[in-house]
Amino acid sequence: MRRLRLRFPDSGGGAQRAGYVVMMLGAVALAGVLYEFNMAVNEVAYWDTRIASIERRAQRSTVGTVGTGPQQTSSPSSYASSRDMKQEVKKANAVMSELDLPWQALFDSVEYAANPDVALLSFQPDAAGRIMRIGAEAKNIAAMLDFVGALEREPALKDAHLLKYEIKRDDPHRPVIFLLTASWT
Repeated sequence: MRRLRLRFPDSGGGAQRAGYVVMMLGAVALAGVLYEFNMAVNEVAYWDTRIASIERRAQRSTVGTVGTGPQQTSSPSSYASSRDMKQEVKKANAVMSELDLPWQALFDSVEYAANPDVALLSFQPDAAGRIMRIGAEAKNIAAMLDFVGALEREPALKDAHLLKYEIKRDDPHRPVIFLLTASWT
């Protein structure tokens, strides 16, 4: 019987180096996510302190004018600063309501409803009305209706309605572009 000569040219060093590269990429991605998280937390803290200081100023100005009687008139500069404070409070409240959206539940619901025949083009949540508008493109009308039905069945969403759709006649595949709304619970 003849002796076999087996040669193993790869000692596994390439795979090990690839593993290190993937690990480093993961560490960089983690650092990026942590940085973004820190920025969001700092923004929330900034707006919290800003709102608190504006409320304190507004409270001080109302306490100072309560006991003065009807003869007291406001100066134009105090009126302007009061108006500016109200504008800043409105902006801060808008930012806070955007940050307080149930983002994970909304994204999960849309992701679970998605299928390979539908491509999302836009996602616009309206925090005040608790409504989101979704623009998408489907391969055909059946895929579009399946997507709308799947959104309606999601527990985090309700009242998914198709607003409009258009078949692109100039495209040989005839995709359907559509817009829908859904409200969240």
